Amino acid sequence: MIDGVVITPLQVFEDQLGAVKKMITADSPSFAGFGEIYFSSIQPGKIKAWRKHKHMVSNLAVPAGNVRVVLFDAETRKTQEVILGDQNYALLTIPSAVWSGFQGLGHRVSLIVNCASMAHDPNESERRNADDPLFPYSWPDLDS
Repeated sequence: MIDGVVITPLQVFEDQLGAVKKMITADSPSFAGFGEIYFSSIQPGKIKAWRKHKHMVSNLAVPAGNVRVVLFDAETRKTQEVILGDQNYALLTIPSAVWSGFQGLGHRVSLIVNCASMAHDPNESERRNADDPLFPYSWPDLDS
């Protein structure tokens, strides 16, 4: 486990009409303030990596589909992998200064929701390519 990363199982209320999936409340231990909520989609097999926020805390959930989330702490050189989505509906809290990347799993578009602790600021994050040698992680090839 990477220090500060928290995985919180989330509730799903389902009946014959559909489902309600809870994500976060103002009194959740992982709630670090509200900046914005945004949605990001990812195609099956595609990779969105790497990004690190300088100050923002991210609270991620995947209400539709499945996503592999890989975290990397450059200071300790630790990696952590979490599958979020239909098979594991949970809230993943990522502290600032931890790198993250995503890979779409399954056969449909997946939806990632982030309840971020601050509003988007393009100068607040750093990006690197998925194959950057800084990261001791090889993304699985899902086509084979």
